[in-house]
Amino acid sequence: MRIALDAMGGDYAPREIVLGGLAAAEAYPDTTIIFVGREEEIRAEFPASLPPNIEITAADEIIGMDEHPANAVHSKKNSSIVAATRLVKEKRADAVVSAGNTGAQMAAALFGLGRIKGAERPGIGSVVPGPVKGRFIVDIGANVDASPAQLLQYGVMGSIYSESVLGFERPRVALLNIGSEEGKGNALSIAAYELLKNSGLNFIGNIEGRDLFSGQADVVVCEAFAGNIAIKTMEGVAAMMIGFLRERLAGCQDASLSAALAELRAATDYAEYGGAPLLGVNGLSIVCHGSSKALAVKNGVRVAQECAEADIVGIISRRLAASEA
Repeated sequence: MRIALDAMGGDYAPREIVLGGLAAAEAYPDTTIIFVGREEEIRAEFPASLPPNIEITAADEIIGMDEHPANAVHSKKNSSIVAATRLVKEKRADAVVSAGNTGAQMAAALFGLGRIKGAERPGIGSVVPGPVKGRFIVDIGANVDASPAQLLQYGVMGSIYSESVLGFERPRVALLNIGSEEGKGNALSIAAYELLKNSGLNFIGNIEGRDLFSGQADVVVCEAFAGNIAIKTMEGVAAMMIGFLRERLAGCQDASLSAALAELRAATDYAEYGGAPLLGVNGLSIVCHGSSKALAVKNGVRVAQECAEADIVGIISRRLAASEA
């Protein structure tokens, strides 16, 4: 397994990205971590001794978080995210992992890897943080103006991910909506509901935002506008809860309460989930949170490995091709 890691992408690059990559190299000795970026800056973060499964691919340009994604990808051919994606295109890496500009990562994937036949637009899928593990939501950031047909494709791709990587048998698929009853929502939701209902997926209908943590559905489908707001609201509420409880339990000597707080923190910490696959592109591209530190980066590499081992791209390609036949 060879994973290309965008060393220059993210709020804490390159230090935390390098630390996370080194941790992944130690945790997964059969996987080669390829740091992509400014070699001198990467090497400055290395310890005296290195695991043997480390490589560097030089890329001198950086795409900033505030740059226009498509323009930057076109003008900065030697940027770290473009160079890392190129390694996947050329079969020199099995996946790319980045915490940089999400739009640039999507543009690099679209231009460099192309779309899977039958996937109109890629979607970013993520495990929902919370006490009920393994629930998957797509799309959380790639396509804010999705069509009904694209939401159906997200249901198909999310179901495949839930089956192949998360281990759910015949995953329950739901549509995120403002009400649980059929016929609720805007024109997009109503049209998407009909497509999902007749798709052959294990579609259970609409769920509301408050049901995201309930475990009713294994896959939740939405357009990126609602999905991004939902996932970031979850992060904010989780951080508020942890801060509130930590403050109230300060000095508490009850070991069971302290253990419960630690468990809750781990269950709601995005760093534990690592990264989110960009579904629908013809290669593996794992999107990490922009504020990712070492633990999140290490887990992003883990997600990349899981997707590669499960052959997510191949399964999605075959499933979409069969649906069009």
